[in-house]
This record gives sequence, C-alpha cells and structure tokens, in this order.
Amino acid sequence: MTDPSVPLSVSITSIATALGMGILVGAIRERHSTGPLAGLRTHAIVALLGVVTFGLGPGPYIAALAAVGALAVVGYVRNAPTDLGLTGETALLLNMALAGLAVRDPQLAAGLGVVAAMLLQAKAQLQNISRNIVTEQELKDALLILAALLVVMPLLPHHAVDPWGVLDPRTVWMIVVLVMAMGMLGHVAMRMAGVRWGLAVTGFFSGFASSTAATASFGQRVKTEPRLMMAASSAAILSNLASLLLLLAVVWAAAPGLMQALAWPMAAAVGVLVLNAAFGLRAAARAQQWVEEPTAKAFKLAHAFLVAAVIAGFSVLAAWLRSTFGDTVAIAAAMLAALTELQAAAVGIAQMGTSGSMSPVYAQWGVLCVLASSAVSKSVLAFVSGGRRYGMRVAVALASMEAAALVVHGAMLAGRGAAA
Repeated sequence: MTDPSVPLSVSITSIATALGMGILVGAIRERHSTGPLAGLRTHAIVALLGVVTFGLGPGPYIAALAAVGALAVVGYVRNAPTDLGLTGETALLLNMALAGLAVRDPQLAAGLGVVAAMLLQAKAQLQNISRNIVTEQELKDALLILAALLVVMPLLPHHAVDPWGVLDPRTVWMIVVLVMAMGMLGHVAMRMAGVRWGLAVTGFFSGFASSTAATASFGQRVKTEPRLMMAASSAAILSNLASLLLLLAVVWAAAPGLMQALAWPMAAAVGVLVLNAAFGLRAAARAQQWVEEPTAKAFKLAHAFLVAAVIAGFSVLAAWLRSTFGDTVAIAAAMLAALTELQAAAVGIAQMGTSGSMSPVYAQWGVLCVLASSAVSKSVLAFVSGGRRYGMRVAVALASMEAAALVVHGAMLAGRGAAA
C-alpha cells in the first residue's frame, strides 16, 4: 500500500505538461483581457508551483492552492468596480488543479488544458451564440432535451416488457429524444444557414443517426409551417439517402461480393434519391418556399411521443407476426425486422449469403426486399407525421428508389440468363 506521507516523484513529462498548459492559458488571458489578473508569467509560475507542491504531498499542495485562491480573491476585489467576471480567477485555480493532475495523468491534464484554452479563446464566439443566435425558447427546448436524456432515460427499465421481447421502454424513449434532437438541430441550422440549405444539410447528416427520426421531425416542421413542404420533404429524402449510403457501407463490410453484385441497382437507387432531393430544393428555390424566421418552438413533445408510438407499434406487430407464423422464410423475417432497423436486417441477409445458408441470388433479392420494407414503414411515418402532401412526396421518392433498384437488378439477371 502506498504511504500518502511519502512524496510522489514528479517526472519531466508532468513538469512539461503543467508548464505548457500554464503558458497556453496565460497567453490567451494576456491577449484577450485588458489588465488581466494573471498573465502568461503568472500562469506559468502557478503551474510550476502546482506540479512541485503536488509532488511534495497533500499538505504543501493544499496550502499552495489556498494561497493561490486567496490571491485570486484579492485580485477580484481589487478589480470588482470595472470587471465583475470570474473567468480570470477561475482560470488561475484551474491551472493549479491541472498542474496537480499532470503528476497523476499528464495526458488527461493536457487534454483538459487544451479544452480550457479553447473556451477562453472562443469568448466572443460563445457570447455571440448565447446572446444573438440561440433564443430563449431554443434554450428551453435544449434543456428539455437534456432532461429527457439525462434525467428521464436512466430511470426507465432497459429490458423488454412485452411477451415477444421487443418493446424496451428505454429504447422507445431514445426515439423520443432523437426526434426532439433532430428538430432542434434542424431549427438551429435553418436559422444559421437559411431554410433551403439549413434543412438540406441537417437532413443529410441526421440520416446517418436515424433517418426515421429525421423523416418524422421534418414532417412535424411541415405541419407547423406548410410553406416549407418542398424544402422539408427534400431534407427527409436526403436523410434517407444518408441511410442508404450507410446500408451500402455495412453490407459491403459484411459481404463485399454481395455488394459488388448489387453495385448498379444501388447506384440507381442513390441516383433517384439525389434527383428527387434536387428537384425539391430547386422547386423550393423557385417558389421562395421559406421564411426568415422559423417557428418559436424547435419541436413538439406530443409529436415525438406519436412517432415513438408508431415505431413501437411496428416493432410489436413484426414480433407478433414472427411468433405466430414462424421464420419459415428468411427474407420475410428480415423484411419484418427492416420495419424498424434497416441496417441490421440487411446485414443479416448478407451474413446468410456469405455463410452459404442462402444462395447469392436470394441474398441479392433479400437486400432489395428489406430496403422496400423500410421504405414502406418510413412512407407510413411520413403520412402520420407530416400529412398527405408531405407523405406523398416522401413515399413517391422512396417508391421510385426501390423501383429503380428492382428494374436494374432484374435487367441484369435477365441479361445474364440470356447470355447463358
């Protein structure tokens, strides 16, 4: 057992890390503050004081920390009439704490020091975001999302509560959080980049996380602001494009040969989605289908609950069908799974094709079938979340995507048969 009274050995790495963090933080404070409480030299000396006294033991380090804290208080009292902020004093104490941490874990201390330096450097940008970009309502919405994620979610059971083992309350609640988060992301991006490009960029990148949540979130946007129908539906199509690209990546990782066989059908599917999205964005531009300011609320909690309920209902329905009729047909079972989880269902088909339990041709058709099943579920969700016009636009895009893939694949198989 280590005796706490025995001083710790201080390595050159620890000293260099502490000194580097002190110089970095001090330089930023000296450049960005008028008459700072502590500049480059003071922060460097405090860092050396911290690392040396921490190496000597708890007593000297606590005494040095108290002394630095007292000096910070004196400096704050002296500058109080002109500077009521506590950034300089807090940075000085953090520098002392990081110097002590550098003795135990230099890498962690260096990382935290860089984060602190970035926060100090970005003062103007952070103030602009908090004061000018983020509104009061957006701040409330963000706090609601954090409460749902960090307070409510840990309290929910993380196991299935239905007879078929698919309805996990925590997973369902995660869908609620995702829908709210996608709404918030799209809302902020729309204000920063404009509706046309803000929604498009948000739609594409949110598709890698959950195209289902993105489709539902943009549907909510359309119900709130019908003028955004073309721009929002194009964003939903782009989210499904991202989901398709992710599908291609995971299938290629699981079965490269299968992905090679499906290269042209999938290229046709990608092309159709790109054309649909481009058409919608162009139509929105011609009609000037956007407004300067979005609605006050980034999302509606009731809408997030509705989306989660629809997805949970699909999951229970698929599980009941599997339980009642069995998995006699692997592709049919995978299509049921794809109602809620496209990538997992496609990887299951790919693995069966790779293992030899399914013929290559059946595996190819299986991937296209699970893609069709996912398109059906998202089309239904689009109608539920965004109404008839939004649902029709998304459904037509997804149906044409599937039709293009099926036609190209069928033509390829027919060509091979004729050649044989």
